[in-house]
Amino acid sequence: MKKILFGLLFFTQINLLAQTKSSGKRKLLADDSICYQMKKVADWQWQNLETQGWKNPKKDWTSGAMYAGMMAWAKLANDEQYYNKLKRVGADNKWDTGSYRYFADDYCVGQLYSQLYTVYKNPEYIRKFKALADTIVTLPHLESLEWKNNIYTREWAWCDAMFMGPPALGYLTQATGDAKYLNKSIELWWKSTAYLYDKDECLFYRDSRYFNKKEKNGAKVFWSRGNGWVIGGLARLLSVTPENHPQRNKLVKLFTNMASKLASLQQADGSWHASLLDPGSYPTKETSGTGFICYAMAWGINNRIIPAKKYKPVVSKAWDALKSAVHPDGKLGFVQAQGAAPDKVGYEDTDVFGVGAFLLAGSEMFRLSLTQGNGLIAEAYNGASTQAEQTIKVAWPRIVKKLKVKEASQLIVRNAATGEIVPLNTSYEGEKITGIHFNASLNAGTNQFFEINTK
Repeated sequence: MKKILFGLLFFTQINLLAQTKSSGKRKLLADDSICYQMKKVADWQWQNLETQGWKNPKKDWTSGAMYAGMMAWAKLANDEQYYNKLKRVGADNKWDTGSYRYFADDYCVGQLYSQLYTVYKNPEYIRKFKALADTIVTLPHLESLEWKNNIYTREWAWCDAMFMGPPALGYLTQATGDAKYLNKSIELWWKSTAYLYDKDECLFYRDSRYFNKKEKNGAKVFWSRGNGWVIGGLARLLSVTPENHPQRNKLVKLFTNMASKLASLQQADGSWHASLLDPGSYPTKETSGTGFICYAMAWGINNRIIPAKKYKPVVSKAWDALKSAVHPDGKLGFVQAQGAAPDKVGYEDTDVFGVGAFLLAGSEMFRLSLTQGNGLIAEAYNGASTQAEQTIKVAWPRIVKKLKVKEASQLIVRNAATGEIVPLNTSYEGEKITGIHFNASLNAGTNQFFEINTK
């Protein structure tokens, strides 16, 4: 399968040589580039897990949120080691979910299984999760969402669940083509929204215990990571909701309302502190909430749901805040510990779900960076389950219109992520130039972007 898209310029300065161990190929990555930062954080996290052990089970929601970001990085990295690590997780889990069958935290990992299935087409990856989802969609879901009687084991009664549950069902629809999973996820999305969403503030309460609580400054309690879970989950749900779905416009309206409110609450340091309405009581940045919010907004810009003019400065500041929290060795700091409400956080605090948020944000910020400039971008995607060689063709009229050149010798092609120069060839019809073409080797499930510009 080949997908070629055309966009705008990606500009990167090349000042660091980074070695890719698995392939032995020398890759160029700028030390301040988005892909360098993503690789640095992803590599530190995997090494830490492999040498220090897993703090929580591999089926846990914390791990599930990390996998979301690791999948986003695997799609860009063009290095099979990252997909291999995720497939190993699935095998270790026996492709099953957690102990509580209808607890969204325990089937968050289903997102990973469905996304891997779309690449490798192995039915075993989704067999158990699909069987669970087939039951979930038949349940009446008529209980109140009040936080009592362990309601969280049966309903999406807390805002974190909006990231764990809806995308899991949505991606299963993408994997299987069966719309019932997506439709149920949207139905339950609106049930939770009706209960947890404050229409005046355009923000979500964590759960019913917080309806009447106040911060030290007297404001309502709205948790940045909690609302990051929601808008991040909404972006993922929208990504698999067809344009003609009867509920899409309503979902988009909620997204735009939340994005506008959250943008107004961004702090001077570019982050969102643990408490959205009382940031002074929690005066340091918090990277998990900031990461999910940055991810969602950048995704919204890239998909033309929110305007770039208003939101690009917001996400650029947010990404700068996230980058500044990365330790020299790649550890991500300022991740608030597991909890249910705003809390203190520091430079040494980290957790895997924060890394997931960082990598999701980076994946969308990289795509957004492709729009900066006046060149041409070609995208190639390998949808096959094995490595494939692809020929990317670009029509000459498009090149002339964009770059105002007369000869192909005036052009240069670079890998937009690494900066590597890619040899190009010219296509002719008689003596007339019809376009250029170049070759790329893509691992399974990988997107690659190529900058075409003048020398």
